[in-house]
Amino acid sequence: QVQLVESGGGLVQAGGSLRLSCAASGRTFTPYAMAWFRQAPGKERDIVAAINWSDGGTYYSTSVKGRFTISRDNAKNTMYLQMNSLKPEDTAVYYCAFRWGTFSQYAAPYNYWGQGTQVTVSS
Repeated sequence: QVQLVESGGGLVQAGGSLRLSCAASGRTFTPYAMAWFRQAPGKERDIVAAINWSDGGTYYSTSVKGRFTISRDNAKNTMYLQMNSLKPEDTAVYYCAFRWGTFSQYAAPYNYWGQGTQVTVSS
């Protein structure tokens, strides 16, 4: 089992920044990957960014590339998402996810999910 605890969401004005954190515990044996997904009301859960824990390889969706940065702290088993230049369309519940192996762009292959944290960007 793997437990994921997210933090860092909130309300921010357009153009502002937020940093999300996701702490993993339990059977976090490499190789594994973690990712951030988001889901707005009435929409599907879409990938935002992902990272392979062993080699640090990353993936970003087109909509956030250049504005968001995914990173990890191996010692703390924690993943981060630094979100800059936030836009109202970034408003969603953000979820962290975990899977063994390398990252996937799709939600189905991820085995464990965090509880979600709300990010609201006002115009």
